[in-house]
Amino acid sequence: MLTSFEGLYRNGQIKIGDLPTGIPDGTRVIVTFLNSGGIDLESLGINKADAQILRSSLLTFAEEWDSPEMSIYDNYDAVKKR
Repeated sequence: MLTSFEGLYRNGQIKIGDLPTGIPDGTRVIVTFLNSGGIDLESLGINKADAQILRSSLLTFAEEWDSPEMSIYDNYDAVKKR
C-alpha cells in the first residue's frame, strides 16, 4: 500500500501538513523532494502556443475542479473505505 502526504522541508526537518492516521509506528517511508520551480514545457514538446491552447481548454473545467464538492477526491482512498 502506498499513501502520500504533502509537507514542507525547512531547517533540516520535514513538516507534514496533516499527520497520517492508521499507520503503524516504524513503518518505512520514501521521501521525494519536488522541484519547486515551474514545469519545463519545452522539454515535454509543448511550445508557448500549444500551452496557451491547453490552458484555455482546461479553463472550462476550473470552476468545477475547484468547487468544494471536489474535495472528496482529496482523500479518495479514505472516503472509499467508509
